[in-house]
Amino acid sequence: MKKLNVKQKNWLISAHIVFAALWTGTVLSMALITWSNRIATNGNELYALNFTINLLDDYIVIPSAIGSLLTGGLLSWLTTWGFTKHYWVIVKWVVTIALIVFGTFWLYPWSQAAETIAEAERLRALSNPFYLLDVKAVLVGAVAQVLCLLAVITISVLKPWGKRKVSETQA
Repeated sequence: MKKLNVKQKNWLISAHIVFAALWTGTVLSMALITWSNRIATNGNELYALNFTINLLDDYIVIPSAIGSLLTGGLLSWLTTWGFTKHYWVIVKWVVTIALIVFGTFWLYPWSQAAETIAEAERLRALSNPFYLLDVKAVLVGAVAQVLCLLAVITISVLKPWGKRKVSETQA
């Protein structure tokens, strides 16, 4: 397959950066909104905060994570970086897929459960141990995701570890 020229590669890298920035910034926003749950003054406000977290997840985090994965795949496929030639690319792939799996199977259900409880119980949710556990899990998970995404962005810029050494039998 023909590789991208410099202009095409730069456009694809720009799209990749936009998706990564959207993903990171939105997850950071979700963590801050989750943190503010504890100071909600009424049930409608508490529900609205939880609803907003899920709205951001559905309409910004999920599409930007998929966009980041797809543009990263295209960059690996259509440039000389490849999928397994460089350690930094492998690490980015592993972390990105792990973050998407974590978000899908843990963060998303926790935030959905918190919203459901807040909708039903309003301000009483703040004394519900299941709600408090879900909110704490969302907060810790979102902070962990932000830290991992910042690490992935740093790896993208620094490109540490260099190229993998490939023996002649693997080539």
